Amino acid sequence: METGLEGKRALVCGASRGLGFACAKALCREGARVVLLSRNEEALRERVEYLKGQGWEASYVVGDLARTEGIQQLAERARLKYGGVDILVNNAGGPPAGDNLSFTYQQWEDSFRLTFLSAEEMTKHLILDMAERGWGRVINLTSITVRQPVTGLILSNSIRMAVVGWAKTLSLEFAGSGVTVNNIATGYTLTERIEELATSRAEKSGKTVQEEIESMAAQIPMKRMADPDEIASVVAFLASSKASYITGSTIAVDGGYIIGM
Repeated sequence: METGLEGKRALVCGASRGLGFACAKALCREGARVVLLSRNEEALRERVEYLKGQGWEASYVVGDLARTEGIQQLAERARLKYGGVDILVNNAGGPPAGDNLSFTYQQWEDSFRLTFLSAEEMTKHLILDMAERGWGRVINLTSITVRQPVTGLILSNSIRMAVVGWAKTLSLEFAGSGVTVNNIATGYTLTERIEELATSRAEKSGKTVQEEIESMAAQIPMKRMADPDEIASVVAFLASSKASYITGSTIAVDGGYIIGM
């Protein structure tokens, strides 16, 4: 399938591991030039070397998305890598799990900065250039929690809803400018995040981490968790010319986990 991504310039946030790196690979595979952003320079260097070893064009920017006051500078550094950004994949580590009333004000604020403001700020500094060129894609990796709350994830259940509302509103403003804004509600995926969640649950249940992972997988109609590449393939599609009439949508990639219509 011709995706129209050859030569496009992408920025993938949280790209040193997990879903972010899978997205970077998927976009590179389609011919995009990809900037990977993360806090971990050593991991970024290894990932970029891998991508270049496949014959793809990639580079990286080191930065902490939780430090929202520095995001404008990160956006500018990413823009300078290839002369602009056509595709932005907003992705950041999820908020911690825990009891509903256990979180402090500071934890709520930190989670809001990382989960919501990082996407809002990064997009704000890149989307106007996309609109001026008449083509752009903003894709937010969010979670099934925006459709179906998950026990023990009150921070995610709450704050990720704000991302969906913001993205929908933004999509209306830029729909006539050739820029689409969409979300992917990811289900349980075999990444480090799942291990963190399973560890948190195991500490309370007395089960092993592996038992908790198997318990989560059993809740999914497909009886397995997603491979990160399965999520990344949807990101590549939404970034492509084939998805030019999709905007303001939240697409669940969850193995059937969400029960609602």
